[in-house]
Amino acid sequence: MVFRRLRRSQISAEEQKKLDHSLDKTRHGVLGRIGSLFQANEISDDLWDELEELLIRGDVGVETTLKLVAATRERVRSQGIKRMSDAYQVLKEEMVHILQADAPPLDIDNPDRLLTVVLVVGVNGSGKTTSIGKLAYYYRQRGRRVVLAAADTFRAAAIDQLKVWGERAGVSVIAHEPGADPGAVVYDAIRASQESRNADILFVDTAGRLHTNYNLMKEMEKIRNVASRQVHKAPHETLLVLDATTGQNAITQAQKFGESVKVSGVVLSKLDSTAKGGVVLAIAEQLGVPVRFVGTGEQIDDIAEFDPWVFVDSLLQDVDNED
Repeated sequence: MVFRRLRRSQISAEEQKKLDHSLDKTRHGVLGRIGSLFQANEISDDLWDELEELLIRGDVGVETTLKLVAATRERVRSQGIKRMSDAYQVLKEEMVHILQADAPPLDIDNPDRLLTVVLVVGVNGSGKTTSIGKLAYYYRQRGRRVVLAAADTFRAAAIDQLKVWGERAGVSVIAHEPGADPGAVVYDAIRASQESRNADILFVDTAGRLHTNYNLMKEMEKIRNVASRQVHKAPHETLLVLDATTGQNAITQAQKFGESVKVSGVVLSKLDSTAKGGVVLAIAEQLGVPVRFVGTGEQIDDIAEFDPWVFVDSLLQDVDNED
């Protein structure tokens, strides 16, 4: 049998456990019923029709669902697959293929770079600031020196919230008064990271509003220009925080941000709170942007690097183990 050789990420056993645990609701929701489809006696048109229905109901989206089922069905046909377990394996591999999105490795924890600058974007209420706090703690626990920049200067509450998360994570937060120039905040944060803080990673919190694409584009352009003038090839990553519980609306948000910002990866917050985890597939397939991190709970250490294999294996448990 010909199966694809796909790249597996190297995440820790603890992260695998967290990612697996975050899928409890999804696994017992609509998508968790996929395994039962592959316990039928034969591969038939009904199998593919029912699979399409479950995927769409599980927030995978119509476009991504049709592509996924078509690719799986064609491989099953062309390889002459008759066993349900083999067809099920093909489905898993096609899911992983979508999730890997042909993306380069995450470029944050780079020991050869003096300072890594990471922009974090996302609408208000998506869990953006919380995710930044978790990321700061995540890398600090791995021995990296982290600084946060409060460049969402249009909301005093955003600045205060970032300071709270910075204190929880045990990292410095560089902030100006509300209404200050976000570019000036980034400039000061980079100087502080390079000089007094001797930091390895700078996470920049940015404005979480989409009232006009033009204003957002101009603001982000200024922040990027300030960063690139101070640090070679900065920003090195631009992470978009999306709320998994919003389903297909998360795709719309991502597309709007994509018009103004070149996003290199997604942080999916609140995955543990939804029974419809299929949006992960839709994000990777429709946007061509990989999911990099997943929020796995409410505590500061409840975050894990996203591994497509762990996600798919956790979601689609072995047919032979199904009741």
